[in-house]
Amino acid sequence: MLIKNAKVLLGEEFYQIDLRIKDKYIAEIGSGLDREEEEKIYNFTSQYVIPGFIDIHTHGGAGHDINASNSEELNEISQFFAKQGVTSFLGSVLTDTEEQTNWCIDQFNDRIEKGCSGARLMGIHLEGPFLSPKFKGAMPEHLLKSGDIELLKRYQKRANGNIKYITIAPEIESNMEMIKEIEQLGIKVAMGHSNATYEEGVKAIQNGVSCSTHLMNAMRPIHQHEIGIVGASLIHDIYVETIVDGLHLKPSTLKFIAHNKGLDKMIGITDCIMAAGLPDGNYKLGVNDVVVINGDARLAHEDVRAGSTLRMSVALKNLSKFLELPIEKVEKILSKNPADMLGLRDRGQVKEGMLADFAILDSNFDVEKTVVGGHIVYER
Repeated sequence: MLIKNAKVLLGEEFYQIDLRIKDKYIAEIGSGLDREEEEKIYNFTSQYVIPGFIDIHTHGGAGHDINASNSEELNEISQFFAKQGVTSFLGSVLTDTEEQTNWCIDQFNDRIEKGCSGARLMGIHLEGPFLSPKFKGAMPEHLLKSGDIELLKRYQKRANGNIKYITIAPEIESNMEMIKEIEQLGIKVAMGHSNATYEEGVKAIQNGVSCSTHLMNAMRPIHQHEIGIVGASLIHDIYVETIVDGLHLKPSTLKFIAHNKGLDKMIGITDCIMAAGLPDGNYKLGVNDVVVINGDARLAHEDVRAGSTLRMSVALKNLSKFLELPIEKVEKILSKNPADMLGLRDRGQVKEGMLADFAILDSNFDVEKTVVGGHIVYER
């Protein structure tokens, strides 16, 4: 594939330039590249080429809930995400029974082995079960547990190493001590759904926590005498997830985070549920009943937000609008930053040697095509 004359995002600037794709990777970037034998040419003079979005925290979409999705339905989720410009994602398994979690792991294993026809399924994010009842959010309280490294080892063994990311509450019994062991299992650790103090948050970071899960949501709020893990996350050098739907974080709050954290350590997530891409109505999030009204997802029997209906294609525009910055300055929050947090050096940027994972946008910054590994997996 040879992409000609597109406005390509290199770093934080757009350049009118050509891209040559070979064997899934970006082989060459330059001006006036000549067509090679059997190379298909795409002339994108009016389009923008940006790194594909990487969503590290999502519970489903297009009518499919991750906790209840079989292998084929996981593929349908990947197709839905591709329509939004997503090229890689982690499926987030909400706290559930051990039996159901094992079933989910089996479905992920099958789909990862077969591959997806849309966005690339990178692996599993476990949101729980080692979380705080006080800040459980949409987590079923009766299924929450204290730290249990043996359970996590069993999950990771069953998953063939495909669990890549976990959210824990560091103050819960045994959690603090097992952070280093979790890292040794090849799993990045985030802290969230937590009542931890600032000191506990700092200790968790020292032990190896890499990120905070949906910062300022489902965690102890900032108080002048106790700034909790919000303060620890903003002060110390870790990443922070942000749900950029304008509901979980007001635009002014997002500005506050950006001002204190800096754009290089912010990760935009959708935390979207099966209702993403669908009308208001009744849905599920794991074992929970959820009602969506005006795009706002809440538990049916409790006034608590239950994920979102946000799509990544909207998240990009929201970031630009809320932070009052151009697309090219905020795009890394949805691509490079999540890749860097997960330690993925082959994606998240448009650079020679990187995977050819792109979202191709029209002049209104709407997704026109999505390219995964040099193949067009979505075309509007």
